[in-house]
Amino acid sequence: MRTIAIIGASLAGLRSAQALRRQGFDGRLVIVGDEVHLPYDRPPLSKDFLLGKVEAVPLADQDDLDALNAEWRLGNCATALLSHGKVALSDGTTVEADGIVIATGGIPRTIPNTHVLRTLDDAVKLREAFATAQHVGIIGAGFIGAEIASSARSLGKDVTVIEALPTPLTRVLGAEMGAACGQLHGDHGSTLITGINVDSVNVDGGINLANGRHVNADVVVAGIGVRPATDWLAGGPVKVDNGVVCDAGGVTNLKNIVAVGDVANCAGHRAEHWTSATEQAQVATRNLLAGETVATHTNGGYVWSDQYGVRIQFIGRATNDVRIEDGSIEDRKFVATYRDSSNEEDIVGIVAMSNARLFTRLRRNLKQAV
Repeated sequence: MRTIAIIGASLAGLRSAQALRRQGFDGRLVIVGDEVHLPYDRPPLSKDFLLGKVEAVPLADQDDLDALNAEWRLGNCATALLSHGKVALSDGTTVEADGIVIATGGIPRTIPNTHVLRTLDDAVKLREAFATAQHVGIIGAGFIGAEIASSARSLGKDVTVIEALPTPLTRVLGAEMGAACGQLHGDHGSTLITGINVDSVNVDGGINLANGRHVNADVVVAGIGVRPATDWLAGGPVKVDNGVVCDAGGVTNLKNIVAVGDVANCAGHRAEHWTSATEQAQVATRNLLAGETVATHTNGGYVWSDQYGVRIQFIGRATNDVRIEDGSIEDRKFVATYRDSSNEEDIVGIVAMSNARLFTRLRRNLKQAV
């Protein structure tokens, strides 16, 4: 291959570029990104950035970026995949390449009159809004919503978190562990409302619930998930279904095109995790250079979240068989394992609060068929 284009300049795109160079690709490398910023780390945006402790955290220093010898097309959206090797951009130009890495990530689901937090520009706007706000409303009690709520409380704001499900994080952690995470809000003075939908959000920020209740809020943030950024691929040659459809090695129906990160639907699973984006990039780029699937990626589903001074770690999958291995939920310091329904000795998932050491040790015993 003489030219490889990476569409997406965030974590998955950058790690793909770095992996290609490490694996010996010395041809032309074009990196297209819809933001004007060089790659930065997203996890701090909902935490230390909102608190004013840090500014944008680069994913690589300038020397590392220079070493890539890449052609950067920033502030430029991919608008169409015209063929198996030609991408149209929003500035009217095209990029022709022998190989393509799709790393366009996700697009936040929105509610009118609310903020979202996905990009650096989103975070700047939200930090400015927090400066004058007294009451903050968060719609969605997932990881991102909980992290924003935690930051808002640290800033002295009155915080109300609204979750449509009866228990936060049930789909990820199960009901028991989701409830344990939900209790952190009350521990730190945030109000958690569950099992009710939002009807609308007023222009001035007030939230109207489906049961007629009104929640006072100067600033409202929607943390209700993302959808894969695949609009530009509509009608093109790459198969799309809840993301870019690819095999366990990130290879699409076209062998010269691979997908990584939040946008990749790998073997029926789409992982929106920092670690998955990094790990997938190593495998997908290897397959791209090989011209076929020579390696696969087993997604462990590792995710972490810092909320109210507590670090939550999770890997694998949740089941109904949950066992506390150490500590207690009441102390907000514990490790629990999830067991396989067909063989209760098999650990298929692990969750921890403020117990990284034991979490790491138990992780070695995790059954990889997750």
